[in-house]
Amino acid sequence: MLCVFSLIFRHLFLFFKQECHTFVGLKTLFMKKHILLIIVLFSFISCQEDVKFNNPSFQGMKDNVFWRAVQTKATIGANGALVIEAYTAKEIVTLKTTSKLPQIYTLGTSTAKSVTYVFTDETGSITFATGFGIGDGEIKIVEYDAVNNTVTGTFKFNAKNIYNNPLAGPVLNFQQGVFYKIPITTIGQ
Repeated sequence: MLCVFSLIFRHLFLFFKQECHTFVGLKTLFMKKHILLIIVLFSFISCQEDVKFNNPSFQGMKDNVFWRAVQTKATIGANGALVIEAYTAKEIVTLKTTSKLPQIYTLGTSTAKSVTYVFTDETGSITFATGFGIGDGEIKIVEYDAVNNTVTGTFKFNAKNIYNNPLAGPVLNFQQGVFYKIPITTIGQ
C-alpha cells in the first residue's frame, strides 16, 4: 500500500512541476491540490479496518433467517454430559450431548442427545424439541479446548412443536449452526 502512495505522490510532483510555469497553471494547480488533498484524505480514512471478534459466539439460520444469541453458557454435569445454552431476549436454544468429546452426536435417537428451543413472550411460550424418535439433526463438537475450557462446533436440526401450539408451525429448522469457544463450567462434582 505504501508503494502505491509513493507512486501517486511521485506522479503528482512531476505534474505540479510542469504546471507551475504560468499564472493559469498556478490557479489550476491550486484547485487540483485541494481536490487531490481531499482524495488522499478519503483514501486514508477508507483504508481503516474495523475488525470485531464475536467470541464466544452462537449463531445459525433459524427457518432461513439469520439468528444470533446475545448470551451463551455451557456446563458439564457430574455424568460428563455437555449442555450449551444460547439466549436472546425471548428465546433459549439448548443443545445437549452425552460428552464434550469431539464427535458427531445424532439427534432424534435419545433424550440424552437433544435440542430444545423455547420462545417466550407476554402471551406464553412455544417449545420445539428433539428426543427419542422426535425430530432429527446433529450436534458436532469440533474442538474441546481443555486449557481454556471452551467448546466449539456446529449443529443443525429439525425440532417438533411438542405441544402443537397453533401460533407456530409444526417444525422448527436450524441450519448452518455454529457455536464458537463457549466457556464451560463444571457442575455436580
